[in-house]
Amino acid sequence: MIVAVRLPASAAHFASHARYLKVRERTSFAFAVVSAAAALRIEDDTIVEARLALGGVAMKPWRAREAELILAGKPAHHSLFHRAAEAALAAAKPSGDNGFKIELARRTVARALTLAAAGTPERLPALPASPFAVLSGVVSHV
Repeated sequence: MIVAVRLPASAAHFASHARYLKVRERTSFAFAVVSAAAALRIEDDTIVEARLALGGVAMKPWRAREAELILAGKPAHHSLFHRAAEAALAAAKPSGDNGFKIELARRTVARALTLAAAGTPERLPALPASPFAVLSGVVSHV
């Protein structure tokens, strides 16, 4: 069981603009079909530095350094996020019947970047089917 995560002090630059997205086939499944972690350091409406990693698309988490370079030094905008997503998956090759994951990963990356640019919320709601989710049946997140 993971009880703590220690981050280096340099990670504080990304704390106010970070987001993780996990796309699952069913909410009751623990593993991600595709996931993306995006962290941006934004100063004066410009992305100074970016970190982007994908999960569920390779044997281990995959850092998208080409996409990070595309983002750095530019204003945060959805068209930039789509360009970065294209770069992140440019070399992706399907294996068997998982070709759908490439487009799914592109969309997940663009969405994670969009959410990160909007700012890290003070509190994230629990995922549906999580033991921490609200039991009232009311969806408390979008």
